[in-house]
Amino acid sequence: MAKPDTDVSVLSHIESLVAEEHRLFGRGELSAEEQKRLVEVQLQLDRCWDLLRQRRALREFGGDPAQAHARDADVVKKYIG
Repeated sequence: MAKPDTDVSVLSHIESLVAEEHRLFGRGELSAEEQKRLVEVQLQLDRCWDLLRQRRALREFGGDPAQAHARDADVVKKYIG
C-alpha cells in the first residue's frame, strides 16, 4: 500500500476500497479470484483505517501525522473491533 500523505487521501482511498467491496458483495456468489480480491480489499481497508487512526492520534497528542505508517497486514488483522 502506498503511503497516503494526508487524511483526505487516506479517506479517499478508503472510499474507493469500500465501493469495490460493495460491488463484490453485490455480485452474490464470487469466483475464487473474486473471493481472493475481497479478502485483499478488506485487509487494505483495515490497514487504511489503522493508518488514519495513527495520524489522528499523533495530531491529537502534538505529534507529526506524517510519522504514521501503514502497519503490516499480519499486525492489523489481529486487531479486534
